[in-house]
Amino acid sequence: MLLKVEDLSVNYGVIHAVKSVNFEVNEGEIVSLIGANGAGKTTILKTISGLMKPADGKIIYEGKEIQKEKSQNIVAGGISQVPEGRHIFPGLSVMENLQMGAFLRKDRDALKKDYDNVFDRFPVLGERKNQDAATLSGGEQQMLAMGRALMAKPKLLLMDEPSMGLAPIFINEIFDIIQAIQKQGTTILLIEQNASKALSIADRGYVLATGSIVLTGTGQELLANADVQKAYLGG
Repeated sequence: MLLKVEDLSVNYGVIHAVKSVNFEVNEGEIVSLIGANGAGKTTILKTISGLMKPADGKIIYEGKEIQKEKSQNIVAGGISQVPEGRHIFPGLSVMENLQMGAFLRKDRDALKKDYDNVFDRFPVLGERKNQDAATLSGGEQQMLAMGRALMAKPKLLLMDEPSMGLAPIFINEIFDIIQAIQKQGTTILLIEQNASKALSIADRGYVLATGSIVLTGTGQELLANADVQKAYLGG
């Protein structure tokens, strides 16, 4: 087991955003968290990344508790995040954004190969590597955010709403890329409003409602679940 979350609770002041959540991610899986806006999905990812601190509970990564670690130590340990809204660095080139992703790496000799791998996976980034990242389209910025996260060489990739605001042609491409990343050995924890897309590629999924997990199963089991269809799939 790569990641285990035990009885995780997170508060925003007096608001209990996440309430005693338990889930796990096995090595090599795509695991999807689905739920309505405000269900606590992004809060969970931010807490795993060390950007927020839990009120209670444990986050166990590779057998070690990390809930008190600083975010840079968590990244150095192999967890990288593609944030909601992409958050690329405007005013920096595509290449400079990718370099930011590799900032904590010690294996400098391997960087060229990994830049080349990113450009092979996202050819448009190679074509525009000297261009200001802010001038890219939304879909291209999402690819850059993914490439930047991959430059940290993560074992576990956290993805927050990768299809948000994208044209349908880009959405299909992004989900194809997510599956390709998994096939190359990276474990993925995916948050996605497009529940049908997320569950169709997920090995397992968890349904969140008002800060608590209310349902779990394989991706296909959740796709076929009448309650999930009614609440999240327009069924």
